[in-house]
Amino acid sequence: MAYKYASHVKEEHGSAIFGVKFNELLEDEGTFATVGSNRATVYKCTDGTIKPLQAYCDSNTDECFYTCTWSINKESRNSLLVLAGLLGILRVIDATTVTCWKSYCGHGNAVNELKTHPLIPQLILSASKDHSLRLWNIQTDVCVAIFGGVDGHRDEVLGADFHILGGSIVSCGMDHSLKLWKLDTSEIKDAIEASERPPIKKNFPTLRCHFPSFSTREVHCNYVDSVCYYGNTILSKSCENLVAWWKPAVYVFTSLAEPGSGAASPTTSTSCDGVILLRKLDMPQCEIWFMKMCLNERLGLLALGNQIGKVTMWDMTADDVAKSKIQVLGHSKCNSAIRHVAISNNGRHIVCVCDNATVWLWDHKMSCDHNSAK
Repeated sequence: MAYKYASHVKEEHGSAIFGVKFNELLEDEGTFATVGSNRATVYKCTDGTIKPLQAYCDSNTDECFYTCTWSINKESRNSLLVLAGLLGILRVIDATTVTCWKSYCGHGNAVNELKTHPLIPQLILSASKDHSLRLWNIQTDVCVAIFGGVDGHRDEVLGADFHILGGSIVSCGMDHSLKLWKLDTSEIKDAIEASERPPIKKNFPTLRCHFPSFSTREVHCNYVDSVCYYGNTILSKSCENLVAWWKPAVYVFTSLAEPGSGAASPTTSTSCDGVILLRKLDMPQCEIWFMKMCLNERLGLLALGNQIGKVTMWDMTADDVAKSKIQVLGHSKCNSAIRHVAISNNGRHIVCVCDNATVWLWDHKMSCDHNSAK
């Protein structure tokens, strides 16, 4: 798949934009949101342009949003945009009424990542500077579970992701560690089910999970700031100019059969200290932390930006992924650090956001040619 530059805009707040996310719950796959400073903006990709639809500005000027994700109101079916950042407060914005629907406090420090459960979009996962992760049911206003404590992270949790079938969570942090947390145990399943009908006259009994099912510090030697599942394997990124593709040496998944949904099976691998390293993907000029990668698991596309304004893409389905760079996306005016990249579900659009408050759009060449022919 080849892409070409389509458009870019600069947000008026002039601050770094840390997060971007397409709304994968809509049939219209061109709607995305960005977060930076104390505001969030919703855009639509239309005929090679970036059209702003709405913006939300938090009343607290000290807020700085780092991350966002999409959900849906189970009753009204309205799209919900969930935001969080420096103050550790989750804001749930109703994108239909353009109002702040709900807010949640609980974390003791900043929230670095938000993710939506792949099967139950009302469940939102938050990863925090307070060394913990929390699972929220935003439909019923319940904190279902807290992951951390005795054997949890020892520093900021910088990233997290759900398994494609929702059976586990992977997390990463400043302590150089990566941890897997099970969601398919009877205790967690019961807690999730109970969160759908919480007690009215007493507090919900939030489950506390102190022990991950797997933990390692052998993959990276620095902060691990981005992580995602690829089938039953894991992609993780640190401040080391590379992305590691690996899996636990001991099988810890129950949701899928090996090697994993959509994941290619490399012909060679290296095993050490409980980890099987499948590949290392070199990524030059990527030495600063809080630069997030994006994986479109359905298409097998991985994208990551660097600190000089370039986005590198890999085809994860290739026989030799390390040599499978599809394209390096760039523009003469895009020269600021790229904090986050998003790929639309159908692969037609790629958006990245930068430290200089700019938003960049690349469209798939076939889509561009089709629009030009109209």
